[in-house]
Amino acid sequence: MLSLILIIVILTVLISYQGFSNSDFVEKSFFIPYRVKYNKEYFRIFSHLFIHADWTHLSFNMISLYFLGGFLESQWNYEFGNLSNYYLLVLYFGGGITATLWPYFRNSQNPAYRSLGASGAVSAVIFAAMLWNPQLELYLMFIPIPIKAYILAPLYLVFEYYSLKRGGSGIAHDAHIGGALFGILFVLLVDSNKGIEFLALLF
Repeated sequence: MLSLILIIVILTVLISYQGFSNSDFVEKSFFIPYRVKYNKEYFRIFSHLFIHADWTHLSFNMISLYFLGGFLESQWNYEFGNLSNYYLLVLYFGGGITATLWPYFRNSQNPAYRSLGASGAVSAVIFAAMLWNPQLELYLMFIPIPIKAYILAPLYLVFEYYSLKRGGSGIAHDAHIGGALFGILFVLLVDSNKGIEFLALLF
């Protein structure tokens, strides 16, 4: 049986590839808070998850999703059986939707604001995986040693918040934070003991 995470990766790659050569398709898929609010184009809350700016943007998101999402999928298949696919769908798309809330309220009066990509949804999956197994060892680009998830998670949130306040990067750090917080909340709803285990390692 084909994994759900792999299906999401394949669909996203195919749709993003279509967008690379079709600017009209991308324009119709962007998350544009102004148009969501005033034109009732609610589909943009979902459509932006499947398009990316370029191959680098797409590759980073999909590689992260494939490995960490795949890890979480295997864990949840063992723990929850048939419920695992339902949990993964809620986690991924719930994270993607939640990630639009902060950008929406910050930019709903700005018709020029646009964002795209699955980063918010992927952030939800990454943080869910880190909370589910805080001893998980992860590698970052340009850092040749593994970092434990319980160390990386808070550092990542601090970095994203600092980057958001500094501004000027063109990256939707607010969406990353929103997705990450949804991932944390979802895991706590599924198994509150995971939060206790995570905090025990921190303190």
